Amino acid sequence: MRSRSNLVLVAILIITIVSVWASLPKDVLNFAGAKDEIYVHKGLDLQGGLQVVLEARPSAGQDIDREVLSGTRDTIERRISGLGVSEPVIQTQGDDKIVVELPGLEDPERAVELLQQTALLEIIDTQGQQLPEGTRVNTSLGGATVDAPSSTPEASGSPEPGASPVADASPTAAPAEATIEGPTYTTIVSGADIKDAYPTQDQFGSLVVGFELEGNAADTFFEFTSANVGRPMSIVVDKTVINTANINSAISSQGIINGLDTQQVTDLSLQLKSGALAVPLEVVQSRTVGPTLGQDSIDKSIIAGIVGLTLVALMMILYYRLPGFLSVIALLVYASITFALFKVIPVTLTLAGIAGFILSIGMAVDANILIFARLKDEIRHGRTIRTSIEAGFDHAWPSIRDSNIATMITCVILYWFGRYSGASIIQGFALTLFIGVVVSMFTAIIVTRTLLRVLLNIRPINDHWWLGVEHSEVARGTAD
Repeated sequence: MRSRSNLVLVAILIITIVSVWASLPKDVLNFAGAKDEIYVHKGLDLQGGLQVVLEARPSAGQDIDREVLSGTRDTIERRISGLGVSEPVIQTQGDDKIVVELPGLEDPERAVELLQQTALLEIIDTQGQQLPEGTRVNTSLGGATVDAPSSTPEASGSPEPGASPVADASPTAAPAEATIEGPTYTTIVSGADIKDAYPTQDQFGSLVVGFELEGNAADTFFEFTSANVGRPMSIVVDKTVINTANINSAISSQGIINGLDTQQVTDLSLQLKSGALAVPLEVVQSRTVGPTLGQDSIDKSIIAGIVGLTLVALMMILYYRLPGFLSVIALLVYASITFALFKVIPVTLTLAGIAGFILSIGMAVDANILIFARLKDEIRHGRTIRTSIEAGFDHAWPSIRDSNIATMITCVILYWFGRYSGASIIQGFALTLFIGVVVSMFTAIIVTRTLLRVLLNIRPINDHWWLGVEHSEVARGTAD
């Protein structure tokens, strides 16, 4: 028993040392860059940023189901990866909304425009016409729409090229749409046929969008350009002509889109590479969180955690004495392991997540209270200290196990509900509480028990007072 306890103690020490190392700031004891990827992943409410709720606005006859919404979410996720935003949260909400959280974003207006533009690229046969830039056209993949006439004269006009038609729309009353009149142009290739898109330079050194076509689309494009040398074709994005040029020679699998400024080249490349949205989206809610508010939340959370931990530690030591002191050590081990797991997994910490972590500290202490209360009962009934300690852990374990499993089941339900409803704040709370409960079971049962065993092996305890039991209580218990 003694050798086994010593081995467990060594394992606990190793785990504690590693967790403390991981919990320290990234620039402390960072050997050979081993901690470069181990850092606190802050959520929107801790480092500031942008939260946007996008609602699907399907065209006439278009159906929205979970598969379409999930595909749209994946497209948005690919676009955001090109913005360089760390720890983004993109999830569906209900049957027609997508919630996007972008922590640390510096240009929220550009992000909103980039997210909601469908970016449907088409190269069309203009039937010999030189279509001006900005012209709205109908194509074989669908008609262009404009807002239906209303009391304001601007409602029937065509939007400027590259402008977002829904960025300023009211979330309470979406305007009706009507298909524009005019010819329908044949789409030769579309964005779905693009294998890759990237910023590059043309022969004059101007910044352009380069693109590569898939196999079958490349053959189709080559056949068309070969048969129409000298005739115009237009590049259309979201039914708006952005460039019309004459075909100088046959084009196979590669091409360029010119006539754009630097920002437009970057955005269009990103949109084309990530794919077109399956359904148009409208911003129905937008919220910007400042980094100052986030830092203030962190500071107050740290103060709350320190105060709570100190009060709990004092209560445990004053009431349970030596076992209480050892439980405080186990509690520090618990905090270190849990925080290290948050950084390594990683868990995106939000204010609600911190609340879940602090709550799990109380649950970790609760397990020790059940154990120590049973330990004192065993001593009062006249058992030896060593036997009382083992009996206290053995008899308290079923209650600890069942209550913690019930809490973990609740956490799973909360996490699923938060994922379905798009409430990341609920997910953060559920995840941190779940991890905290799992670690608390380890520290309450393994760490505290091992520390008590090792202490008894080093120096036997003969005075019951050290275990929180007065001598009169033991005598009365023995008499019973």
